[in-house]
Amino acid sequence: MLLVLSDEHRAHLQILTQVEAAVVGEFGRIAVEFLRKGSNPKVYEGAARKLEVSSTTIQEAVEGLTYLLTESSKLLISEIDFQDSVLVLGFPEELNKVLLQLYLDHRKEIRRILSELQPNLPHYHNLEWRLDVQLASRSLRHQIKPTVTMKLHLEENNELKTSVLQTDPATLIHMIQELEQALAEMKTNHCRRIVRNIK
Repeated sequence: MLLVLSDEHRAHLQILTQVEAAVVGEFGRIAVEFLRKGSNPKVYEGAARKLEVSSTTIQEAVEGLTYLLTESSKLLISEIDFQDSVLVLGFPEELNKVLLQLYLDHRKEIRRILSELQPNLPHYHNLEWRLDVQLASRSLRHQIKPTVTMKLHLEENNELKTSVLQTDPATLIHMIQELEQALAEMKTNHCRRIVRNIK
């Protein structure tokens, strides 16, 4: 699987062709630090003074390199596919080797950092339900009023949370249809591509 970079990311990575391999390695270190701790303008300014370019250029280069490394790590691209993805950028052979080495050295750490960044959302644990039907009341003798009561147990951070929901059957049927439509949407190629890139 090849990683396809946008024109903007390609433009951001072009500065890498103008610097030495050691500087590209330093950019890789800064990119991993960017993932760990966020953006650090002081680092960009220091590198910009040394290379005699603007700090924006350095920031864009680091962000482009971060994108290249994170997307490749997300997709678990093989060495050959990574080389092919970088080859289309038209970089010199030595730079391609440095980028490959950066990817191989940092892909496990990048995947670990990305997994820590994912939100820990509550997930389904159990569902209890009951159907109540009111057949009559004091004022109306022949009244049928069904109600569905559900007790939803969600697990979050190894802790159970309980929510009680009550609805009529018509609303419940509508909710079921909406959820089934959402599940069907998740099976489309577009959604599969998005989910694959999120992981």
